[in-house]
Amino acid sequence: MASTNNVTELIITGLFQDPEVQRACFMLFLPVYLATVVGNGLIVVTVSVSKSLRSPMYFFLGYLSLVEICYSSTVVPKFITDLLAKVKTISLKGCLTQIFFFHFFGVTEILLLVVMAYDRYVAICKPLHYMNIMSRQLCHMLVAGSWLGGFIHSIIQIFITIPLPFCGPNVIDHYFCDLHPLFKITCMDTFVVGVIMFVNSGLFSVFSFLFLVSSYIVILSSLRNRSAEGRRKALSTCASHITVLILFFGPAIFLYLRPASTYTEDKLVAVFYTVITPMLNPIIYTLRNAEVKNAIRKLWGRKVNSRMG
Repeated sequence: MASTNNVTELIITGLFQDPEVQRACFMLFLPVYLATVVGNGLIVVTVSVSKSLRSPMYFFLGYLSLVEICYSSTVVPKFITDLLAKVKTISLKGCLTQIFFFHFFGVTEILLLVVMAYDRYVAICKPLHYMNIMSRQLCHMLVAGSWLGGFIHSIIQIFITIPLPFCGPNVIDHYFCDLHPLFKITCMDTFVVGVIMFVNSGLFSVFSFLFLVSSYIVILSSLRNRSAEGRRKALSTCASHITVLILFFGPAIFLYLRPASTYTEDKLVAVFYTVITPMLNPIIYTLRNAEVKNAIRKLWGRKVNSRMG
């Protein structure tokens, strides 16, 4: 089916219409985005240079933080600059590009969370075999597989969307390009497309979430045989992972499990998982992890001492 598009440029309605509220949002979300980049960037740098963070868990954490920066950067910079613009526009090609990278990094993050759950399972349930199982080669393969999975998912989404005929009106009722609001401006029935997206995004999120919850139930149930100190350390690590899972999957499942034909966009839910959650992840992982905190202190202490010297 060849697409017959009368639409080449899209108008984005944004989060709020009131100029004063938009300016207030700009003052709020700009520091949040900067904190996201700095916080996650700090973890990436610390894991890369610190000799005390050489275990697979931190290897995956470094990549998760890198993906968080990329994921947030597909949406938030344009969203922030649009808050100061009277008319918010994006080309159709630019819109499709944003959708591709948004889903690419989002699914890569989900798969990295699955990998991190597997890493914790091996570490806690099979500690004697941990280093043999989680070899450097396997770690690299798992990370590469996460990126590949995100790419395949996004290619499917884009191949579904490109053939659709967009004939207007060219207004997207959202603050960034995503599939649900884009489907509303097509001049054809998107029920079948919505079902494919439901399977590709919604069911994928649900099954990933259920797999992760099951993994942590198995992990936590195995802690009964551990010493009090071993239980405390394992629970602290798992608590960070479980918190991130709930923050990430809760809004995603809420949005993508609903069919496109009956969908009413909840922009505030979307703000939570595109703007707020990427900032919270480094805080959650570092506050509950003494090794990361100590490595960050050593890194910055070294830099301060080298400058003073």
